Amino acid sequence: MANYQHILVGIDLSDESQQVFERAQGLAKNHQAKLSLVHIIEPLTFAYGGDIPIDLSEIQEQLHQQARKHLADFCQLAGITDDQAHIVVGQPVAEIHRLANNLSTDLVVVGSHGRHGLALLLGSTANGVLHGAHCDVLAVRVKDN
Repeated sequence: MANYQHILVGIDLSDESQQVFERAQGLAKNHQAKLSLVHIIEPLTFAYGGDIPIDLSEIQEQLHQQARKHLADFCQLAGITDDQAHIVVGQPVAEIHRLANNLSTDLVVVGSHGRHGLALLLGSTANGVLHGAHCDVLAVRVKDN
């Protein structure tokens, strides 16, 4: 079996993200693979189920700014460069598939969890990523901290 060359890690920036990242980082080290991170922000219109008669663009921008800061902090602690970290707005499964294709990754690592934490982003997403991915997918069982 050939070594992985490029690993994409889906993280939600919660405390549990560290567990997912550490598993992916170990694989990247063992395979001498490039490692990229993605954090996906769901558009508020998706998250709240449709048209809302309020302008949510300012709130969406605040979420994006918070995510950029948290991802930068995460990357600094993890030793990941900015060009390896991506923030995407959209539906998590579709965006992970799109980015994995665009980056030509050969492994996607996501968290699999219960009813909170990573489940907000990756609970059913892990299953969706698995069934539509063009490459291998590793679902890391996340333990409550």
